[in-house]
Amino acid sequence: MILSLLLSTFLTIFIAELGDKTQLATLTMSGTSTKPWAVFLGSSTALVFASLIGALAGGSISNFVPEVILKSIASFTFFILGIRLFINSLTSNETTKN
Repeated sequence: MILSLLLSTFLTIFIAELGDKTQLATLTMSGTSTKPWAVFLGSSTALVFASLIGALAGGSISNFVPEVILKSIASFTFFILGIRLFINSLTSNETTKN
Protein backbone atom coordinates (compact mmCIF):
# COMPACT_ATOMS: atom_id res chain seq x y z
CA MET A 1 0.00 0.00 0.00
CA ILE A 2 2.67 2.53 0.97
CA LEU A 3 4.76 1.67 -2.09
CA SER A 4 1.87 2.43 -4.46
CA LEU A 5 1.22 5.77 -2.69
CA LEU A 6 4.93 6.59 -2.86
CA LEU A 7 5.11 5.73 -6.54
CA SER A 8 1.94 7.61 -7.51
CA THR A 9 3.08 10.67 -5.53
CA PHE A 10 6.51 10.57 -7.15
CA LEU A 11 5.11 10.27 -10.66
CA THR A 12 2.52 12.99 -10.11
CA ILE A 13 5.02 15.48 -8.70
CA PHE A 14 7.74 14.55 -11.19
CA ILE A 15 5.45 15.08 -14.18
CA ALA A 16 3.98 18.27 -12.68
CA GLU A 17 7.44 19.72 -12.08
CA LEU A 18 8.74 19.10 -15.61
CA GLY A 19 9.08 22.44 -17.34
CA ASP A 20 7.69 24.48 -14.46
CA LYS A 21 9.16 27.67 -13.02
CA THR A 22 11.29 25.77 -10.49
CA GLN A 23 12.96 23.68 -13.16
CA LEU A 24 13.49 26.69 -15.41
CA ALA A 25 14.98 28.70 -12.53
CA THR A 26 17.29 25.80 -11.68
CA LEU A 27 18.31 25.48 -15.33
CA THR A 28 19.04 29.21 -15.53
CA MET A 29 21.02 29.28 -12.29
CA SER A 30 23.01 26.22 -13.29
CA GLY A 31 23.76 27.73 -16.68
CA THR A 32 25.16 30.89 -15.11
CA SER A 33 27.16 29.05 -12.45
CA THR A 34 30.30 26.97 -12.53
CA LYS A 35 28.94 24.82 -9.68
CA PRO A 36 25.93 22.84 -11.00
CA TRP A 37 26.02 20.44 -8.03
CA ALA A 38 25.59 23.33 -5.60
CA VAL A 39 22.60 24.53 -7.63
CA PHE A 40 21.18 20.99 -7.64
CA LEU A 41 21.60 20.61 -3.88
CA GLY A 42 20.08 24.03 -3.20
CA SER A 43 17.08 23.54 -5.48
CA SER A 44 16.39 19.98 -4.38
CA THR A 45 16.63 20.95 -0.70
CA ALA A 46 14.21 23.83 -1.29
CA LEU A 47 11.78 21.50 -3.06
CA VAL A 48 12.00 18.96 -0.23
CA PHE A 49 11.23 21.62 2.40
CA ALA A 50 8.39 23.10 0.34
CA SER A 51 6.94 19.59 -0.06
CA LEU A 52 7.34 18.94 3.67
CA ILE A 53 5.39 22.09 4.49
CA GLY A 54 2.68 21.08 2.01
CA ALA A 55 2.44 17.53 3.36
CA LEU A 56 2.32 18.62 7.00
CA ALA A 57 -0.14 21.43 6.36
CA GLY A 58 -2.31 19.21 4.16
CA GLY A 59 -2.41 16.49 6.78
CA SER A 60 -3.33 18.94 9.51
CA ILE A 61 -5.89 20.87 7.50
CA SER A 62 -7.61 17.72 6.27
CA ASN A 63 -8.56 16.91 9.86
CA PHE A 64 -10.75 20.03 9.98
CA VAL A 65 -11.77 20.78 6.39
CA PRO A 66 -13.58 18.26 4.16
CA GLU A 67 -11.70 16.94 1.13
CA VAL A 68 -14.17 18.41 -1.35
CA ILE A 69 -13.55 21.91 0.03
CA LEU A 70 -9.75 21.45 -0.09
CA LYS A 71 -9.97 20.29 -3.72
CA SER A 72 -12.26 23.20 -4.56
CA ILE A 73 -9.84 25.71 -3.02
CA ALA A 74 -6.90 24.13 -4.86
CA SER A 75 -8.83 24.13 -8.15
CA PHE A 76 -9.88 27.75 -7.75
CA THR A 77 -6.32 28.79 -6.84
CA PHE A 78 -4.84 27.05 -9.89
CA PHE A 79 -7.56 28.57 -12.07
CA ILE A 80 -6.75 32.09 -10.86
CA LEU A 81 -3.00 31.49 -11.31
CA GLY A 82 -3.63 30.21 -14.85
CA ILE A 83 -5.74 33.22 -15.76
CA ARG A 84 -3.12 35.61 -14.35
CA LEU A 85 -0.32 33.86 -16.26
CA PHE A 86 -2.39 33.97 -19.43
CA ILE A 87 -3.13 37.69 -19.04
CA ASN A 88 0.52 38.41 -18.22
CA SER A 89 1.65 36.51 -21.31
CA LEU A 90 -0.70 38.55 -23.49
CA THR A 91 0.46 41.86 -22.03
CA SER A 92 4.12 40.88 -22.26
CA ASN A 93 3.64 39.94 -25.94
CA GLU A 94 2.06 43.33 -26.62
CA THR A 95 4.95 45.20 -24.97
CA THR A 96 7.60 43.24 -26.88
CA LYS A 97 5.90 44.02 -30.22
CA ASN A 98 6.20 47.76 -29.66
